[in-house]
Amino acid sequence: MALSMDKLMGIQQHTLGVRTQRAELIANNIANADTPGYKAKGLDFQQALQQAQRGMENHKMARTHEKHFSVEIKPQGTEKFRVPTQPDTGDGNTVDVQLEQNLYAQNALEYEMTMNFLDGRISGVKKALGGQGR
Repeated sequence: MALSMDKLMGIQQHTLGVRTQRAELIANNIANADTPGYKAKGLDFQQALQQAQRGMENHKMARTHEKHFSVEIKPQGTEKFRVPTQPDTGDGNTVDVQLEQNLYAQNALEYEMTMNFLDGRISGVKKALGGQGR
């Protein structure tokens, strides 16, 4: 029986990619907290995840070898300007640093949770292939 990495990882491979993209956006918002006119951006997680799944189904790149991983396509058009949660400071910047830090921490926990889930699946496959646990 052939083992497919796509089946092993399931939706989690797309989830990791979207969480990584979200972390980059949030970090960029924090880095530009003092930039006049900068508008904070967010990511529609569900839309980005659906787009990543469709992209992988419709745009698979040719593999030169059956054991090579497929290349992930980054979702486009899922970035949105965030609605400001604080009064305008006069410089046009919409970054709320406390909100961004909280979002970053939440995203980091969700990323770690996804990694732990994948680690468990991979460990289970390793045990099954190695004959452990009998």
